Amino acid sequence: MLSGILIRIGEKIISRAKIEDALQQILELRAAGFSQQDVAGRLGLDRTFISRLETLGEVRKGKRLAVIGFPLRNKEEIGAVAGSRGVEFTWLMDEKERWELVRRQSAIDFFNLVMEKITALQCFDLIIIIGSRKWFKIAEALLDGQVLFLELGSSPITEDCILDPQHFASVLDQVMAQAPGDKNI
Repeated sequence: MLSGILIRIGEKIISRAKIEDALQQILELRAAGFSQQDVAGRLGLDRTFISRLETLGEVRKGKRLAVIGFPLRNKEEIGAVAGSRGVEFTWLMDEKERWELVRRQSAIDFFNLVMEKITALQCFDLIIIIGSRKWFKIAEALLDGQVLFLELGSSPITEDCILDPQHFASVLDQVMAQAPGDKNI
């Protein structure tokens, strides 16, 4: 080993930075919608190499999932479960954070933030809402994607609640095992 940036493998000296830059380019192009073949052609690589890289890093296949929940006392634990299962968007708050979000900005800034979140959520196939029934009805009306609801209690909820992480993990596992297009959860 020469340093953290250069690595000796037999007679070759390999640049870790060059590999990382190429990997970043591959992932950015694929995320932008380019096919494996297009990326391979642009970068002078074999398509099967790109396929193998994706397989190596794959966390899951299937629906694009988002999770929104409040007020959660165990939001870190629920966030860790979501992260371990490849949930792409997670927004979890406790009661204090929820009120700080409302109080720390003007009404127009708060409205803009909410509209940005709704716009971001439009690209998800399934949004899991953790909260009171009131928020489920609002989310269902605003979001095009399928909405799954995990109720924490009756509206208004004024204290942090605990969501059983094993139950949440089970729900995520069921959703992810679901065949594409299957609407039954």
